[in-house]
Amino acid sequence: MTTESLHWFTSSYSANGGQCVEVATNLATTHGAIPIRDSKDTGGPVLNISAASFTTFVTGVKTGELGDI
Repeated sequence: MTTESLHWFTSSYSANGGQCVEVATNLATTHGAIPIRDSKDTGGPVLNISAASFTTFVTGVKTGELGDI
């Protein structure tokens, strides 16, 4: 995708429980993408979704639109 370094982080709500995903939002502006990976398998596959789709997902979680997930 790019030669830029990805700056991975997990949610502050994850509490290191091991069932988390990591996201790298530093490409949202320049590439319009949000890479997502399993925090337990940092060398594994990365899912790239559009920044707009990620924003819609986060908004849905915050507003409760997606139910209890």
